[in-house]
Amino acid sequence: MADPKGFLKEGRKVATRRPVEERVNDWNEVYPDGIGRALLPIITPQAGRCMDCGIPFCHQGCPLGNIIPEWNDLVWRDDWEEAIERLHATNNFPEFTGRLCPAPCETACVLGINQDPVTIKNVEVSIIDRAWEAGYVKPQPPEWLSGKTVAVVGSGPAGLAAAQQLTRAGHTVAVYERSDRIGGLLRYGIPEFKMEKQHVDRRLDQMRREGTVFRTGVDVGTDVTGDDLRARYDAVVLATGSTIPRDLPVPGRELGGIHQAMDFLPQANRVAVGETVEGQVRADGKNVVIIGGGDTGADCLGTSIRQGAASITQLEIMPQPGGDRPSAQPWPTYPALFRVSSAHEEGGDRVYGVSTKEFRGDEDGNVRALLLVDVRFEDGRFVEVEGSEREIPAELVLFAMGFTGPETDSVVAQLGLELDERRNVKRDPTYRTSVEGVFAAGDAGRGQSLIVWAIAEGRAAAAAVDEYLTGSTSLPAPIKSTERPLVV
Repeated sequence: MADPKGFLKEGRKVATRRPVEERVNDWNEVYPDGIGRALLPIITPQAGRCMDCGIPFCHQGCPLGNIIPEWNDLVWRDDWEEAIERLHATNNFPEFTGRLCPAPCETACVLGINQDPVTIKNVEVSIIDRAWEAGYVKPQPPEWLSGKTVAVVGSGPAGLAAAQQLTRAGHTVAVYERSDRIGGLLRYGIPEFKMEKQHVDRRLDQMRREGTVFRTGVDVGTDVTGDDLRARYDAVVLATGSTIPRDLPVPGRELGGIHQAMDFLPQANRVAVGETVEGQVRADGKNVVIIGGGDTGADCLGTSIRQGAASITQLEIMPQPGGDRPSAQPWPTYPALFRVSSAHEEGGDRVYGVSTKEFRGDEDGNVRALLLVDVRFEDGRFVEVEGSEREIPAELVLFAMGFTGPETDSVVAQLGLELDERRNVKRDPTYRTSVEGVFAAGDAGRGQSLIVWAIAEGRAAAAAVDEYLTGSTSLPAPIKSTERPLVV
């Protein structure tokens, strides 16, 4: 145990973000010199708050099985090199999860029963950022090659985790990505102010040095067929994600100025790193309405602020959550709480308990307003509140309502893969699909989920592929494909 009285002496502290008036004028991360450095003055006593519980429920909250009490203790003892060894033992990409994961480990922290939980996510990102600066992160090429080949389709967190594990196991791995650069939504779905892409690039450089091959600009299903992959490789891992966006088919949907978030954010991300995008969808001088109250909606909010929107309103159909854990969502489950992201600090209005009835247009066929109505949840459905209809202006509407599943009309159809009842790729508990030698990891099989679940699935799928190719495996398999977060 780090400090037996740490949780009694120290309260929860987090890093101070850059002033709003400064950070909204650039695309850099919102923490001065990056969150890892911003945390260094406070992180040792924060790690010392960990109680090294007899039953550490933070392990239950994290599907990766991160050995959290151990690296909290090592940070408190100033042993940063051993801390990154313990962290990397369960997580290939802690710089991603430390910035992007909503930290279900913290809501499962035993200290959180009656105090503020340990800042587990902040300790994690401090360890990896310091490790990169100190040169502790090095390529780990395999000692020998198996002679087996694996194709990984998709370069998001699940695909990259599977590829790195399989490469280190000695297999020859090629990652296929239809975009022009590797990273999936890590690259083009996450704004720079949330995670600068240098963190992705240096990890990809490590993977290249280990032997992983990346093939960009290849649309599997069009440029290369599923049968081509099966003929060329000994195994195939589909990690294509859940990419079909949820739509809102109400009157006026055909008007101009209404876009999916993933039409808007990738363009902004490209421009933020110096690329030119013709016909870019921009928020400059417009009244922007974001439909969806989650993380993607917050990303649209922060991006619209930096583009100079006239006003921004974020809509959510659910009622506003409270600041305390609801009694129906007891510890250690992940509760619905009112959370304030860095983007919410910067501006915009959040409106809860509303539904969009209609998009209204101008004489040129572009959206000019939304017709809203208040709703309440009764008997399992949303009921309109009589007399609550009103109109709000909007020249740009962004849908951030999540995704309904993977694309199934391309390589999935070519391979003849079975789908489950939610139209995700059907798998057995060891990630095997209905087709011999084809595995599925991440959101393509699980459905829309968190980055930490994607990495865990990528690692577990890699172990299943390794065993399929060689008859046994020493790779860790943190979860079965059938496991789900704990809910009530």
